[in-house]
Amino acid sequence: MSGGLLERADLPAFGEACRAAGRRVVFTNGCFDLLHAGHVRYLNEARSLGDVLVVGLNTDDSVRRLKGEGRPLTPERERAEILLALAAVDAVVLFSEETPREVIQALSPDVLVKGGDWDVEAIVGREHVRSRGGEVRSIPLLEGRSTTSILRKLRGRP
Repeated sequence: MSGGLLERADLPAFGEACRAAGRRVVFTNGCFDLLHAGHVRYLNEARSLGDVLVVGLNTDDSVRRLKGEGRPLTPERERAEILLALAAVDAVVLFSEETPREVIQALSPDVLVKGGDWDVEAIVGREHVRSRGGEVRSIPLLEGRSTTSILRKLRGRP
């Protein structure tokens, strides 16, 4: 049941091993480019909802499609390494699809979490998690903290 950087094929067995050991699995996802205090607080809160936190991390190509050219600033393997250095994060899995739906279905987490900018009813994968008796949560974000706002400041824009 060791975490770290997981392959997608490992997710079903990882989730089952955690649950067999009586551990509640929490899943969230994001780009996590230029990790900041908002990310850290969010991940700590997500982890507090269970015993194991798995983070779905957008690949570099996926981040570029979402955020535009010039992003990500940090390559995917380094972003994964940084996330795994946080006490709150037990495992990371990369995904390149538009949404983490397939990752969520493979892992079948007990708790699915997104930031407060997402309405619970708009969170991708909620139906699958709920169909298995799981919980879907939206966690408030730290106002004014985002990689985009940091980049604006660095570029001298408000």
